[in-house]
Amino acid sequence: MHPVLCCSSWSWSSNLLQGAEPEMAVALWKSLLQTTKSRLFLQRGMSLYNSAHGFEEEEIKKKLQQFGGGSINLSKENNGIGVLTLNNPKLMNAFTGTMMLELQERVTELENWKDGKGLIIHGAENTFCSGSDLNAVRAMSSPQDGMNICMFMQNTLTRLKRLPLISVALVQGKALGGGAEFTTACDFRLMTPGSEIRFVHKQMGLVPGWGGAARLVQIVGSGAALKLLSGALKVDPGRAVHLGLAEETLPSSDETRSLEEAQAWLNQYTKGPGEVIQAVKKVITAGRELQLEAALRAEKDIFGTVWGGPANLHAVAQSTKHK
Repeated sequence: MHPVLCCSSWSWSSNLLQGAEPEMAVALWKSLLQTTKSRLFLQRGMSLYNSAHGFEEEEIKKKLQQFGGGSINLSKENNGIGVLTLNNPKLMNAFTGTMMLELQERVTELENWKDGKGLIIHGAENTFCSGSDLNAVRAMSSPQDGMNICMFMQNTLTRLKRLPLISVALVQGKALGGGAEFTTACDFRLMTPGSEIRFVHKQMGLVPGWGGAARLVQIVGSGAALKLLSGALKVDPGRAVHLGLAEETLPSSDETRSLEEAQAWLNQYTKGPGEVIQAVKKVITAGRELQLEAALRAEKDIFGTVWGGPANLHAVAQSTKHK
């Protein structure tokens, strides 16, 4: 079990299980596990890997710090929409080591953004992201370094996916390799005319390592995912929409205009109080990632945070009718 489970829970369960029939004991134990899992899931900053998995986070951070360049910029608007910009245009916004570290910092900031409702992720100068900076890849080519980078980025992108914000990847230009994986860590993808998503890992003698394969299967299904990965296929906006990989093709390919169009698209889903939008995202995330019983318990806990809250009381007072 996870170390944050309090000792009182263990004591309670041990006392309860003593003297119980075997079948009842098993049922009670499963119930405790499900409850614990749902509560752990709701905690901020929960990661997939730690030292128990052989992940040495501080060690890999020191190594990533050696490969600088580019930045991850975040602006937070008063309407609750954040804009995260991958900024390394000289390398088609490829991730340097310091950009990986900055992404983790920005995700932590977003986890603690109480007024946030939505997030748009895009790349600087009209292209999305070309994956990892090859200079860092060449210098950190040992299997152990590769595994640590894999676990570091999976931790960060999983936390990004679980943010209580409705997230959109705005794909302008090319999203290649790790950049393609990054798009799958968002709830939705919007593409501009002439853009493409391409999982080029096979051509590098690799498979996705930032969680992109698992998320791609969830989005498009295993058959389509197998074709995209094994064929390293270019996915243009039309094909992406057909596969369900993208929501739609935006009218403009202009960098500024397409960002405005993405904001307008996202606004239709982020209207209303921030605490309600965040609660909606949380119950969907729980339903996607947890088994049914744990998801139901998580939904119950989330429901309890908004029942009788300001938005709920205001709606009741106004006698809001469902249309």
